[in-house]
This record gives sequence, C-alpha cells and structure tokens, in this order.
Amino acid sequence: MNKAQLVEAVAEQLGGRKAAAEAVDAVLDTMVRAVVAGDRVSVTGFGTFEKVERSARFARNPQTGEKVKVKKTSVPRFRPGQGFKDLVSGSKKLPKEGPSVKKAPKGSLTPGKSGTTAAVKRAATKRAATAAAAAPAATKKTAAKKTATTAAAKKTTATTAKKAAAVKKTTTAAAKKTTATTAKKAAAVKKTAATPAPAAKKTTTAKKATTVKKTAPAKKTTTRKTTARKTTAK
Repeated sequence: MNKAQLVEAVAEQLGGRKAAAEAVDAVLDTMVRAVVAGDRVSVTGFGTFEKVERSARFARNPQTGEKVKVKKTSVPRFRPGQGFKDLVSGSKKLPKEGPSVKKAPKGSLTPGKSGTTAAVKRAATKRAATAAAAAPAATKKTAAKKTATTAAAKKTTATTAKKAAAVKKTTTAAAKKTTATTAKKAAAVKKTAATPAPAAKKTTTAKKATTVKKTAPAKKTTTRKTTARKTTAK
C-alpha cells in the first residue's frame, strides 16, 4: 500500500478524499518533525518512533570486503507496540470492524510537557511564519504585475495615437497635393481654351501664292530656251 492507497482507505472512513489527504499529511508531517527534533512519538498499541544516535565505527564493504570507517550519524527507529506484534504474529485476531489498535486510555491524550507538544507548536509557528513571509511577496508580485500592465497599456495608447496622427498628417498632405495638381490642370485647360488660334493658315496660304507666282515665269523661260536650242540645231 502506497500513500495514495492509504489516503483512499482513510477517505472511506472519513467520507472525503480531500479531508483524508490533509489528515494523513498532517499526521506524517507532525511525526517526522518531532523525531527530527529528537522527540519520541509513541502511539499506544501501534509503536514508537524515535531518533537513535549511532557512534562512529568500522564497517565492511560487502562487495569488496574492504574495511570502511563510518562517521557518527543519527537514524530514525520504529519499535512496534505489543498489540501490533500480536496482530502480525496471529496470536490475536484482527477485528472485522472498528480500530485494530486499542484506543488510548482516558486522560492519556491530555497535552503535557513532552517534547512532542513542543515540536507540534514549533511546526505550527513555522507554518504561520512561512505564510506571513509569503503574503508580502505575493502582494508585491501582484502590484508589480499591475504596474507593468498599466505601463504597457499607456505605451500602447501612445503608440496608437502617434500612428493615427501620422496617418492623418499623410492623408492631409496627399489631399492638399491632389487639390493643387487639380487646380493647376484646370488653370492650364482654361488658358488653352482662352488663347486665340494663331494665323498660321493665312501665312501658309500667302507663302503658297508667292511660290506659285515665282514658279510660273520660270517655266516660261525654260520653254523659250528649248525653242532657241531647236532653231540653232537646224
């Protein structure tokens, strides 16, 4: 059975998986913190959890057989209670319903001056301090995020306004240029229409008449010269 299966089994008795998970986590956390602090956690009929000091010693490597020095250390130890031993060995039958471990006698659950109570208090104090330290950090993070969002919104608005102004300026300049070009074209058309036609035809006719007059005598001269040549030949 792993932790998830343990939570499911507890949930069947408590009627909710969330409550069961919180209960299992709270029990395990409290026990671990108490043992690490050097306190003994004893549950009647179940067993005792405690911290044991191991002095420095020499051990042997099982693979090479080499002698190795082991430093002083601390290890957790669990000693099962007599009721737990009896149930596992089979000398006592496991009840079909109800708790398998005997309930603690009246008065034994009253908080005393044991180190376990102190460990529980220290754990609660540590949780409260962690929550208090996390609250300002979350507030600062939220404020920074809000400030960044506001700055981004202002920057976007300013950029949009600049773009709109640039587009408006470009459109106005193009409209003015188009109007000026149209006005120039209209003025050129009006000037062309108002200018009188030149007397080119009269000049051309006069030139043609002069050319005809000059050409006619030349032909007569040529005829006389030809007749004279014919007479001399005879």
